[in-house]
Amino acid sequence: MPSVQRHAITILNEYGEAQSELIGIAVVLTNGKAGTVENVWLDELHGLRISIKGHDGKWPVSTIKFPED
Repeated sequence: MPSVQRHAITILNEYGEAQSELIGIAVVLTNGKAGTVENVWLDELHGLRISIKGHDGKWPVSTIKFPED
C-alpha cells in the first residue's frame, strides 16, 4: 500500500477514535462555555473541531478542558 494511503487511513482511524471518545462527554471551553460535545469535525486548516450542545459554533479541540471529578 502506498505511503499516502497509509497516512490517510491512519488519520481516518484517529478521527474515528476521537469521535467515539469525545461525543457525549461534558467539557468546558476556555471561554467559559460548558456542555456536552455534540459533534466532531476534521478541519484541514485547524485540525479537530467540536460543537457543544446548546451553543452555536465550532471550536478547536485544543480549547476544551475536561471537568475534574
